[in-house]
Amino acid sequence: MTQDELKQAVARAAIDYVVDGEIIGVGTGSTANFFIDELAKIKHRIKGTVASSEATAARLAGHGIAVFDLNDVESIAVYIDGADEITASGAMIKGGGAALTREKIVASVAKQFVCIADGSKLVGTLGAFPLPVEVVPMARAAVSRQLAALGGTPRLRLKAGSTEAFITDNGGEIIDVLGLQIADPVALEQQINQIVGVIAVGLFAVRGANVCLLGMPEGVRTLAY
Repeated sequence: MTQDELKQAVARAAIDYVVDGEIIGVGTGSTANFFIDELAKIKHRIKGTVASSEATAARLAGHGIAVFDLNDVESIAVYIDGADEITASGAMIKGGGAALTREKIVASVAKQFVCIADGSKLVGTLGAFPLPVEVVPMARAAVSRQLAALGGTPRLRLKAGSTEAFITDNGGEIIDVLGLQIADPVALEQQINQIVGVIAVGLFAVRGANVCLLGMPEGVRTLAY
């Protein structure tokens, strides 16, 4: 199976976690896009969605799926999103698609977090994928120095084909930290969150996944935490 076929398989499997008549949180990225396409087939069964990015909101709306502002929603039954890396304990690195802050916010409200990913995303130790950290632009250099002191190599994320900083939906910039081996993701998440100027770090360990659906050549593997 190709990587896209594995992503489609877990997207279809995630439909089983959709709660009828409820609000569904929807993540950002290629795997989440496959889920949105599957969700469109049963959109009549749900009340609506909360999106973790402007791109996701546009894709949902394009399918005729209602999108609510989180401020107008009291609860989210389940949040479904991909991951750049995930461990056997449910800790993740997310943010390759630059939506880490809104993803964290929506995940924090959801009663259940279901991660959907192809099998290549399962790792023993987080850190091979660069760790995204969203920052207030004026704090970029100061935060970068502190991230370097933690043992990583910070690199400002740029717009594609440009020397200008990539700007998130929140008006922040992203520093990608290379070269980390994250033995204690909960502790590192808490430590980076304390750096002044950090908006959010792409470690999802304090609030990790409850379930991970992994697309494997032999079928979808379910990990529950």
